[in-house]
Amino acid sequence: MKTFWLVLLIVSGASLGLVLLKRNVPKGWLMRFSLHLIIAALALYALNFSGLVTGWYVPLNPFTIGTVALLGLPGIGLVLGLQWTLLV
Repeated sequence: MKTFWLVLLIVSGASLGLVLLKRNVPKGWLMRFSLHLIIAALALYALNFSGLVTGWYVPLNPFTIGTVALLGLPGIGLVLGLQWTLLV
């Protein structure tokens, strides 16, 4: 059963890659997207270990990094607000 899911993941990932490569997208979008992800990860890392937000820890996982990369600074507020809502 694990083999089935692994094959399905590989096939769907390859299909998604082909669709993205076939579209007429601006050049450099992958570089910009990667740069946004790296900056978001560094911002969350700096926030966690700088002590600016005491008593809070934002985990570095694909969801939080993607949210911050997509929404920017308001994304950090969204993640902290969700944590506060779910933990209180």
